[in-house]
Amino acid sequence: MYRAIAANKRNTVIIMAFFILIVSGLAFVLGAFFGDGSGLIAIGAMIGALIYVIVQYYASGSQVLKMAGAQEISKKDNPRLYRIVENLAITTGLPTPKVYIVNDPAPNAFATGRDPEHAAVAATTGLLELMDDAELEGVMAHEIAHVKNYDIRVSTVVFGLVVVVGILADVLARMAFFGGLRRNQGGANPLIIVVGILAMILAPLLAALIQAAISRQREYLADATGAMTTRHPEALASALHKLGQYGRPLKVQQASMAHLWLADPMQPGIIDRMFQTHPPIPDRVTRLLENKARF
Repeated sequence: MYRAIAANKRNTVIIMAFFILIVSGLAFVLGAFFGDGSGLIAIGAMIGALIYVIVQYYASGSQVLKMAGAQEISKKDNPRLYRIVENLAITTGLPTPKVYIVNDPAPNAFATGRDPEHAAVAATTGLLELMDDAELEGVMAHEIAHVKNYDIRVSTVVFGLVVVVGILADVLARMAFFGGLRRNQGGANPLIIVVGILAMILAPLLAALIQAAISRQREYLADATGAMTTRHPEALASALHKLGQYGRPLKVQQASMAHLWLADPMQPGIIDRMFQTHPPIPDRVTRLLENKARF
């Protein structure tokens, strides 16, 4: 299991490196499109995106909680959930994260924050009603594992990279359709325009695929880490099985934060499944049960 966790981390680093190559490639195309020094536009776009990512790094946690409609609770508001989170934090040696409840009948949970000192975990009312104590502990151990493994920080960085790709692709599209023809009355360079259009179309798709792949790897890792924390992988497997049986879409769906939830809060179509941020629940259950002797 330790080897599997290490492999997941290595794969995530490789995927993120590929992501950076996409951004660099778009910037190169922008520079090639305007060879007279207007490539500074590409640098400006990257700087602007970087500033945006830095702002998001500090503000994303509170934004996610607001988007989900989460309400912070204390121990007296829901002793069952709060004590489970508190005990798990003590077990893992982490500061106790803030605890939130989302008033939604769909069973689900998520964690957010930039590091263990600024973390929060949330569960829906539907999850609290559906799970017994052992299953709820398994779910919250999974969420705290995201905090312990700094998955949320990785997700924030990946989100920032997706934003950079989107900005550069948009700038590239505008240049390809307007700038090129305007500055080349005698005829624009067709090769650069073709490359620009292809990059504009393919870059966001590749970014979404890579974002989904990173999230899927992190879900497997959090399952393993949570099971190691509780030493009861069957409880998390049972909780995931229930989610597969009784799961439903959230009342308020936000595609931008779908990767943060325990289970996919959306109902994707056939094409959308390519970009799913979560591995199939049966696969997660199988991994937990097949490796239970190793925890």
